[in-house]
Amino acid sequence: MSVKLRGHHLLCILTFVGHGYSRAFSDNYKAVVRRLNAGEPVVLVDGPDDICAALIKEEAEPHCFKCSVTKRDAAALEIVGAVLERPLGIGEELVLSADMIALLRDAYGNGKMEAACNGCEWQPFCDDIAKSGFKKGLLG
Repeated sequence: MSVKLRGHHLLCILTFVGHGYSRAFSDNYKAVVRRLNAGEPVVLVDGPDDICAALIKEEAEPHCFKCSVTKRDAAALEIVGAVLERPLGIGEELVLSADMIALLRDAYGNGKMEAACNGCEWQPFCDDIAKSGFKKGLLG
């Protein structure tokens, strides 16, 4: 199996500490992170993914389908691809090794990911987690 992730969730998982839109959302997100920590690969998808699943079940009009989110996905794939020094596209599979997570967190902490996070309501929260050295992050 593989974890389906949309582009911007490659960034969100770096700072995930267990908080989210609702308890069901957070519980689902924790389950996804456990799968990643167990070595399950990521397959990049266009649109809602395994993290979005709980939110889609809970909300009549989840933001997962909005244009602003799909733009954030595209920006994230471009930025993460630049950090990894390879293009990333839909359908591609990645294994989030400890080295890759460290590289991405370093780039996030140095502000290289900021353009993909602009407009996200969670950005200040995530920035604080990065400033703490990702100590409470559940990934990795």
